[in-house]
Amino acid sequence: MWAAIDSVLLGSLHVYRLRLQSAGLTELNPATGQQRLTIFAHGVAGLCAGLTSTLLASPMELLKVKLQLQTQRKASERQFRGPIDCARKIIRVQGIRGLWSGYTGTVVCRTNFFWMFFSFEALMRGFSKLEGTPFQVSTGLANFLSGGLGSFTFWIMAIPADNVKNRMMAHPYPSLYPTAPPPQGFQRPSFASVARQIHAQEGYRGFIRGLGPCLLRAFPVNASAFFVYESLLRVLGAEKTRN
Repeated sequence: MWAAIDSVLLGSLHVYRLRLQSAGLTELNPATGQQRLTIFAHGVAGLCAGLTSTLLASPMELLKVKLQLQTQRKASERQFRGPIDCARKIIRVQGIRGLWSGYTGTVVCRTNFFWMFFSFEALMRGFSKLEGTPFQVSTGLANFLSGGLGSFTFWIMAIPADNVKNRMMAHPYPSLYPTAPPPQGFQRPSFASVARQIHAQEGYRGFIRGLGPCLLRAFPVNASAFFVYESLLRVLGAEKTRN
């Protein structure tokens, strides 16, 4: 399912790039004399692609958080036997909309794909300026390094919203009321209320909790993804926004 989310993200990214190019958000490439998408437009395409993928990403994030919070060693003692069972129980209690608990947090978090694709394109142009020097790198290697380093930018910008999102999704409502409707007046926590709670309990440090592991994971995963994605675009002759 995560592959499907990545497919939606990267597939829609390409569509938005072409749309923005058609809308005239371009500049002259001095190396080729052709029009190319501006760095800012690459960021906007990333933001739009991030928002497009939230509809699929938010339920998957919710199920992941619920299952990760189960600390019982025995499977028989756990509330959820797996993602399908977890989804069924959430729907039984909250209805289908319950699968999008924490959706606001997902939206805020994934808007930071602007910074990821903005920095990716900026880095790619930086590597292109090394052509003809002893530090010249191949396009594939530039894709790999730019993707990995660009993911650092994403997580540095997104980690506060990601922490809020995870706590919104970790709200214990399904655990407290597994078979009955919620009590009258019950409300799911809002993005603002959870942010205030984090600040009150942990200060500003609470918003960057987990940044280190995210960065360690981000580089190899995203570097590889960008290498494959950009390589496929070149092979298929589909990349027309970086001419």
